[in-house]
Amino acid sequence: MSLDALHELTLTGPNLLVETAPEVLAAYATDQGPVLAYIEPLAVVWPTSVADVQLVLRWASATGTAVVPRGAGTGVSGGAHATGGCIVLCLDRMNRILELNAQDEVAVVEPGVINADLNAAAAAYGLMYAPDPASYLTSTIGGNVATNAGGLRCAKYGVTRDSVLALDVVMADGTLISTGRRTFKGVAGYDLTSLFTGSEGTLGIIVGITVRLRYLPVEIRTIAAFFPDFPTAAAGVLAVGAARVQPAIMELLDGATLTALDEAHGSDLRARGDALLLIQTDGFGAGAEADVVRRVLSELGGTVSTEGAAEAERLVELRRHSRGDAVPDQLRVGEDVAVPRSALVRYVAELERMARQYRVNLKAVAHAGDGNLHPTFWVQAADDGGRERLDAALDESIAVALTMGGTITGEHGVGQFKLHWLPQEQRAEVLELQRRVKAVFDPAGILNPGKAIPGEPH
Repeated sequence: MSLDALHELTLTGPNLLVETAPEVLAAYATDQGPVLAYIEPLAVVWPTSVADVQLVLRWASATGTAVVPRGAGTGVSGGAHATGGCIVLCLDRMNRILELNAQDEVAVVEPGVINADLNAAAAAYGLMYAPDPASYLTSTIGGNVATNAGGLRCAKYGVTRDSVLALDVVMADGTLISTGRRTFKGVAGYDLTSLFTGSEGTLGIIVGITVRLRYLPVEIRTIAAFFPDFPTAAAGVLAVGAARVQPAIMELLDGATLTALDEAHGSDLRARGDALLLIQTDGFGAGAEADVVRRVLSELGGTVSTEGAAEAERLVELRRHSRGDAVPDQLRVGEDVAVPRSALVRYVAELERMARQYRVNLKAVAHAGDGNLHPTFWVQAADDGGRERLDAALDESIAVALTMGGTITGEHGVGQFKLHWLPQEQRAEVLELQRRVKAVFDPAGILNPGKAIPGEPH
């Protein structure tokens, strides 16, 4: 793309903010995912309306310019990393809640609406937006939809896709389409809404989202169960399921994670046990369900307490921060695998075996209610051969998850970082079919190239 073409964009879109300052390009070159190859965009563009997005896509289509859509940049798989010769289309200024209908229990929002802001608006009507990724205070609904984000409440309420009813999408050529409906049921035509959800901006740019709202629970109970080891705590997940209790939240933290949280936040979690199973029940039956959970986990050897409101909220917030910040003198690799719940105990034991075999440190947290684990391996930066051992442990953690019937990503998306593992999970015929779908929606390949699916159509 020439500078003249970029200048043309600024002239034809007077309402667009187009930035090319070096510090801006550097700030928007990556999201929070691992950087495989650092590339800066040619420009960062902020639209404020659907018409703005259409204008940018028409221009990009005419000039052959790649477009990388971005929300708050909280993704951790490199889905919003800049690619060669691209512009970054930042949608965070399209941040209006267009409608909140309490009777229909739906909301219509622009993609830049912050997850927590929608929840605050819905709470005034006794409703909530159920998906709650750990980054809910900063992540945008558009980004949540693009990656089909998960979160703590997935165990009961499902992932983002389970709350998305309809989408407005600008296609690669600037055409605006609408998919889905505002009713909870409806099966007319192919389910394009679900196809766009989780497509990581490779099929179209989401500019409007109709979501289903849920009832705010009348009661919430939080149970903290500390165990002497991680595998036993993982067994508690299956025990709760066998008791036929469906918690809203079921989170699992190992001893290394508890230690890190204590060091960062001044808590005393590790002194209470070597693994924590944090469970919330909600609704009219929250108390009765909590009683069953306490009994089941106590019988398994857990030290169980029902937390008061303030302590419960503190524990949940500590869990949201359990990934931790980067440490300058450490090399880290983190994962987002999921396995069937029946394989959870075996997989946890395998992770601990890998840590010993490859002589790397391990900490692990899990959305245990749906088998989604986030193990992190690390070594000291000065460790000779540490990077190679980290990579070997990471590769094996994915391979073992797949042999157990799992997946390479439970909620963070493929992005750039996981692209080379996708062929291990999906057969060549399936990958080729996805490439052909991509070619129908984006024949010139300008939408977030190099993300979500590998290679080009044959």
